[in-house]
This record gives sequence, structure tokens and C-alpha cells, in this order.
Amino acid sequence: MDLVLNAVDYYAFTPYVYPTSWKEDNVTRQLISLFIIATLGGYVLYLLLATLSYFFIFDHRLMKHPHFLKDQVRLEIIYTCKSVPCMALPTVVLFFMEVRGYSKLYDNVDSKLGLLGVGVSAFTFILFTDSLIYWIHRFLHHKLVYKHIHKDHHKWKIPTPFASHAFHPVDGFLQSVPYHIYPFLFPLHKGLYLFLFVFVNVWTISIHDGDYRVPNIFKPFINGSAHHTDHHLFYNYNYGQFFTLWDRIGGSFRTPSSFEGEGPIKTVLEYNKELSMNGNGHITCNGDNKHSKHE
Repeated sequence: MDLVLNAVDYYAFTPYVYPTSWKEDNVTRQLISLFIIATLGGYVLYLLLATLSYFFIFDHRLMKHPHFLKDQVRLEIIYTCKSVPCMALPTVVLFFMEVRGYSKLYDNVDSKLGLLGVGVSAFTFILFTDSLIYWIHRFLHHKLVYKHIHKDHHKWKIPTPFASHAFHPVDGFLQSVPYHIYPFLFPLHKGLYLFLFVFVNVWTISIHDGDYRVPNIFKPFINGSAHHTDHHLFYNYNYGQFFTLWDRIGGSFRTPSSFEGEGPIKTVLEYNKELSMNGNGHITCNGDNKHSKHE
């Protein structure tokens, strides 16, 4: 994060925001700057990426699903915009520790394991975070925790890309912790860390984007939008972030209903057909009556 902080200091904060007497390595200044960066950066990434996904990827037929809420997109955006500054507060502490040199982040490729080390660390970062997020996510579904923290995210039974970051602040921060603690445990190139930070946000949006297509060769391994939408509908399945591995190990894997021709799109078609037949028909979404007892 010091790469971003240095750039923002050079181009914005030093000449235009802070007095010259306030040195760039001042602790208070760094904390304030990191909070501004984390908050504004969070808004930009979320609004830009989710908007692109919503207009160019999201299947808008899903908005006619019987479980799609009135004004849901607006509610998802409002909820996220309220949560981002709150999620940024504890995140700043971790960013601050990185900037002050307590992590294993490095900027010289040759000083560690070279390009091979960069590639290996990208792979291990994904594996490490996928494992921890699975167990954190599963913990958030515990009956003593779910209703206080994670239930808000499950209001969006048929999520749009704008639901991707619509978390209770504690929920959002907890699920981001693995990304932040990795560089405190293992060497990671600073440039790669920034790339992975953006990639994680893109992936989080992608599993809420309503595009259930996955190449057949990847279906057994990759956790995509089809898997995660079933998680929103059925609650106790498909907790994973990137892969299906931990769901299979933990006994929580469910083959996405969309892969079997029984997904939300079929429900939309059946629901619309029923409405067109009698004007006020209503059907139950496939399996939606099997919600977790936590709901």
C-alpha cells in the first residue's frame, strides 16, 4: 500500500492537501491518508467494476425473479456506500503496518526468489486466502453469529453485481482479513499485491454477476456465480471464494442448480408463464423453501 500512498502524496496530498510542515512519514498524516485512500479507492473499485458488470454481464432477466426485491439495486448500492467507510477503519490499521515496514512485502524482484517467486506467491496467495475465507464464511453462518452479522448479505437472494460488497462492516472486514495477513506471513511483491487486491474485487463481483456459464473443464473446480447464487438461495452450501475444494472437504458442496437446468433463470421463465396465464400466479423458487433455520 505504500506504493499507492507515495503516489498520492506526490501528486495530490503534499502539494494540495497537507501543509509542507506536516512530513509525509508523520503517523497521524499516514493514518488519515490511508483512510482516505481506502474509502475512496473502495468506492471507485466497487462502483466502476460493479457498474460495468451490471450493464455488460449481468442477466437482467433475473430482476423478474420472485425473490428479487423492489428497488434492490438501489438498496444494494446504498448499503455498500454506508459500509465502505466502516470497513476501511480497521483495514487502515493493517495498511499502516504494511507502510511502516512490518510486513514481508518487497519491491525488488531480484532481492527474493525472482520472477518464479512472484508467480509462486500469486498461486499460494489464492490458495491461502481461499482456505481461510471458507472457514470464516462458514463461521459467519453459525447460528449465534449469522443473524447479527451475515444475514444482511443474504437479503439479496438473487444478487446483482452491486450486492458483491453489500456486507455488514464486520462481515466485510472479516472476509477480507486473509488478503491482508498473507503478506505478514509470506514474502509478496508490492506490485503483485496491488494487482491481487484489484483481482479479488473483480472476483467478488464476478460471483455475484448472474452469469452462470462456466467452461465444462472448470465446473468441478471453480466456484463461480452459479455456485454462489445457490449459496444465497440455500444458505448452507458453497461457502468457497475461488474453488470448490474446501466445500467438498467440508461437506458443504452443492452442484449448482443452474448446471442441472433448475436454476433461477428457469424459475423466472416459469414465474412469468404463470403470471401470463392467470395474472396473479405465484410459484416457489426451486428449493427456496429449504432455507437455513438461521433465516
